[in-house]
Amino acid sequence: MHAAASAAPSAWVCRFAGLLRPEARVLDLACGSGRHVRWLAAQGFAVTAVDRDAQALAPLAGIAEIHAADLEGAPWPLPGRQFDAVVVTNYLWRPLVPALHAALADGGLWIHETFADGQQTIGRPARAEFLLRHGELLEQARGLRVLAYEDGFEPGPPPRYVQRIAALRPDPAAGAHPRHRLAGGPGAAA
Repeated sequence: MHAAASAAPSAWVCRFAGLLRPEARVLDLACGSGRHVRWLAAQGFAVTAVDRDAQALAPLAGIAEIHAADLEGAPWPLPGRQFDAVVVTNYLWRPLVPALHAALADGGLWIHETFADGQQTIGRPARAEFLLRHGELLEQARGLRVLAYEDGFEPGPPPRYVQRIAALRPDPAAGAHPRHRLAGGPGAAA
C-alpha cells in the first residue's frame, strides 16, 4: 500500500462528511492514492474517485467507482453526474470550479482544503497557480451557503498555509434547514 494511502484523513473532511446522510454519493476529486476514498467508503458512502494516475487508482477499484482522467487537459470526466458531496484536498485547478459546482446535487456539500498563499515561503507547492489567494475559496463559493471557512497558517508538522471551505448548494426542497436533508433528518431524501 502506498504510504499516503495509510495516512489519516483530513480532520476537515471528517468533520463535514459527518453531515452527510448514510449512503450519500461522494466524489473525491484528484484523490491520489485514496486516503479519503478509503475513509469515506468505510463510513458507508458511495464513493467515486477521480485522479490522473491510473496506477494510484487501481487499488481503489474494490471500494469505489474509479476514473483515470486528465483533469487539467481533457474535458470534465463525469458530464451530467451529480453528487451529494464533492471533496477536494491538496489540489487546485481553477478552471474546474464551475464543473465542481455543477457536480453538486441540490443540497450537495462542497468540501475543499488546499494550500494557500504563504506556502511558497516554507515549502512546496510554491507556484502561484497552485496556491489560493487570500479569500479565494470564499469568492469561489458565491451562490453557495458557506458553513465554515478557514484561511491561515498551521505550525504542523508539517507546517503549511491552508484554506478550507465547507459550503452547500441551495436546495429549494430543504427549506430553511438544508443540514437536515444531509444528515437524514426532517426533509431528508428517502
